[in-house]
Amino acid sequence: MFKSITLFRIIAFLEGVSYILLLFIATPIKYLGDDPQYVKLLGMPHGVLFMAYIAFAVLYRTSFAWNTKQFISVLVASIIPFGTFYIDKVYLKNLTHEES
Repeated sequence: MFKSITLFRIIAFLEGVSYILLLFIATPIKYLGDDPQYVKLLGMPHGVLFMAYIAFAVLYRTSFAWNTKQFISVLVASIIPFGTFYIDKVYLKNLTHEES
């Protein structure tokens, strides 16, 4: 279980970083600088990380004993900037300490 939660934490972190870069750097450059290159560059990795984050959340819901409210919070956090960092701090970090 330790390895899976560590991988989930890494994916959550990378998904959060890619989302922030996409929203706050690539998108303004696209619309203010008329240069869509960065959105194209960051879009695919963010999409893959987003899908991986959702897949891990669904796969490990029962393993981590999340109730419905917690599970929905984990899912919704993926569409809120900085949301995955909050989930890591509140839910995932505590699981790591319990498993080690």
